[in-house]
Amino acid sequence: MNITGHTIEKLEDPTGILTGDRYEFILTIEVPEEDELYSQNGLYIKTIFVVEGNESRVAQYQIYEKITDQYLDFELEDDEKEMVEEYCKQHFNE
Repeated sequence: MNITGHTIEKLEDPTGILTGDRYEFILTIEVPEEDELYSQNGLYIKTIFVVEGNESRVAQYQIYEKITDQYLDFELEDDEKEMVEEYCKQHFNE
């Protein structure tokens, strides 16, 4: 898997219940054709990234087919999850 681009939006909590800052990342990804996740329509990952003080983490993610916006019920491998988290850590304050 390769992350080729992103958009980011800071999310506001109108209730004030949630602590820290939340960001929604839309990560454009490429996967090899032999990967079970592959789609010729392209893929993206919608990720909620949480920053609380010095701590940060991916709270949730969902994988979608790019052209149809269809949700795909797949889990990322551990190394792919780490890649997504590291990417978000590097880009959340843009």
